[in-house]
Amino acid sequence: MVTPTQSTHSVTTVGLETKISALSLSSIRAKKELLEVQKSTVKPTEELPTEAFTETQMLEFWFKYAQRLNDKGQMIMESLLRISDPKLEGTIIHYELPNEGSKIDFERAKPELLGYLRGHLHNHNITIEVTVNEKVRTKNAYTPQDRYNRLKEINPHLDLLRRTFDLDL
Repeated sequence: MVTPTQSTHSVTTVGLETKISALSLSSIRAKKELLEVQKSTVKPTEELPTEAFTETQMLEFWFKYAQRLNDKGQMIMESLLRISDPKLEGTIIHYELPNEGSKIDFERAKPELLGYLRGHLHNHNITIEVTVNEKVRTKNAYTPQDRYNRLKEINPHLDLLRRTFDLDL
């Protein structure tokens, strides 16, 4: 026999998730309390880091993420990230894709990319704006000079390094 002061609900923990039986009013109350506790553990956006970063740093992590996708076998998304170079304005990353189908695929994978960039650049204000430009052409570097020019666009200090050590292309 259950007295009014005894609880009839059971709480079981499975992994990180807590399950509560919903057979009584006290169980419903316990479930609401658990949800409130879980909500309170989420950091407010004011407490998230917003460190400054450069376009070079952003490009570095952009291409590291593309390489990570390649290693996982996600070649389509990896190629979408390498189609063109993103441009940075403040914390907004502007990215152009050649067609609407690419944009749909990119938008589907954008949350993971944003999470990666926000975590590695320590700035949770980063957003990505995608535009479709039918005239975007894939930049392929065929000759050593093309490759050098492409890398110099990403990091202008490369020219200083080449001149300092008197390197050939």
